[in-house]
Amino acid sequence: MYTEDDLLPLSALQHLVYCERQCALIHIEQMWDENRFTAEGRIMHEHVHDAAGESRGRVRIERGVPLRSLRLGLIGKADVVEFHLIPPPALSTPDGGSRHRAGKTTWFPFPVEHKRGKPKPDDCDKVQLCAQALCLEEMLGIDVPCGAVFYGRTRRRLDVEFDGYLRDQTEKAARQLHELIESGVTPRPVYTQRCANCSLNDRCLPRVFSKARSVRNYLLRALEEE
Repeated sequence: MYTEDDLLPLSALQHLVYCERQCALIHIEQMWDENRFTAEGRIMHEHVHDAAGESRGRVRIERGVPLRSLRLGLIGKADVVEFHLIPPPALSTPDGGSRHRAGKTTWFPFPVEHKRGKPKPDDCDKVQLCAQALCLEEMLGIDVPCGAVFYGRTRRRLDVEFDGYLRDQTEKAARQLHELIESGVTPRPVYTQRCANCSLNDRCLPRVFSKARSVRNYLLRALEEE
């Protein structure tokens, strides 16, 4: 269990899974540059968080829901949490009909994360959403088996099941995040195609530093040539 002073931003998990160096630049070196993509994403989140809660039939919608997990050491906000009303199980009646069993109804939490773009080839968005579900489970004492990511570019939801594999991946990412921040060390860059869309590309310089030769190796080769 972590303490309140140990809590790290839940959103950092998405940065970590997407690119460990990006995560370190943002959360260790406190670097942040905005481009069109990050600006659009920020505006989308602000719009979602500022909207009022609402009810639609058996669904109650809450926005900007505070989240915390002392087990994972995370704190943040869920863009949207839908609470679906689940009535007690029905009982059969002698005439072949049914009636609801007397008892308390259950509000089933269903987290929905909003993203500007489209589904990614990795699980960074799914891990962030699963972390929200794990926070809700710890806070509410209720199972949260699934949620969704809404993508602005496609205007569609991607349903996500929080199975054992994704939960393990999320818990591993949370531990890795704490280890990275505690180390204070920014990993070397590894250039990939997605670097071009990163707002920190001009600071990270992945093309330059990922190919840089070490001074030690350079000197050794120079001595061998002599």
